[in-house]
Amino acid sequence: MLALEGISKQFGKGHSAVAAIRDVSLTVQQGEFISIIGPSGCGKSTLFGIIGGLVTEYEGIVRIDGQRASGCHPDIGMVFQEESTFPWRTALENVEFPLEVRGMSAAERREQARRFLAVVGLSEFADRYPRELSGGMKARTAIARTLAAHPKILLMDEPFGALDEQTRLLLGDRMSQIHRDLGQTTLLITHSITEAVQLSDRVVVMTYRPGRIKRVVDVQLPRPRSSEIVESQRFGQLVASIWHDLREEATRGIAADEAARRT
Repeated sequence: MLALEGISKQFGKGHSAVAAIRDVSLTVQQGEFISIIGPSGCGKSTLFGIIGGLVTEYEGIVRIDGQRASGCHPDIGMVFQEESTFPWRTALENVEFPLEVRGMSAAERREQARRFLAVVGLSEFADRYPRELSGGMKARTAIARTLAAHPKILLMDEPFGALDEQTRLLLGDRMSQIHRDLGQTTLLITHSITEAVQLSDRVVVMTYRPGRIKRVVDVQLPRPRSSEIVESQRFGQLVASIWHDLREEATRGIAADEAARRT
C-alpha cells in the first residue's frame, strides 16, 4: 500500500544545514498498523509531512499502491496532535465537513457522518460542540472526520499526546476496534512505547537526528487486543526491548544538544 524508498530531507544550506532524516526505506502492507517512535528531533513529523504531501522538496520516492506520489494525495488522511475541530460546528457537523467540501448532498453526508461517529463511539454526542467534549472526545471527532473521507492510508501524529496515560490506554482499545472493523492502513507517531506496542503490528524505532530506521520490531501479540494486554509478560518484554533502543538514541540526542549549546 505504501513504499518509502531512500527518503532524505535536509533543512537549510551550508553550515546551517540540518539533516532531518536520511535514507529511510519502509514498505507498509494493506491493513497494517505501524507505529513510528524515536527521540525528539528525529524527523518523525517531517517524514509524515513527506508522506502526506505537506513537504514537497526531498530526496527519494514515495509510492502509494505502486504509483509514485507527489504532493497531497487523496488516498491519505492526516490527524494531528493540535486541536483541529471547528468550535462553531457540532461533532456531527465537524465530521460532515470534508464531505460537504466534496459536494455530497446534505442527507448523504449526514448519514456518513453519523456512521463514523458511531465507529469512534460518539453517537450520543453528535449534537455537542467541541467546548462540551473532553480532550479524548475531540481527538476521536478529528479521527472520525478524517475517516469519513475514506482515505486508504491514515496518518496520525500524536493524536492522543495531550491525554493522560490511562485515557490513552482506553482510547487504544477504541483504536484497535476501529482498525479491526475498517482494516485501515494506519501509521502512528507516538512517544509512548506502551501505546505503540498495544496498537501495532510493527514498531519502527528511529535514531536521533538525522533520523534513520534503527530497528523494526514485529509485535507478535494476538489480536484482537485490549488494554489488558499490558499486563502480559510478552508485552513487558517488547516494551523493555524498544526502550533499550530508544534510550540509546535519546541519550545521544541529549548529549548532542548539550554540546551544541556549549558551542
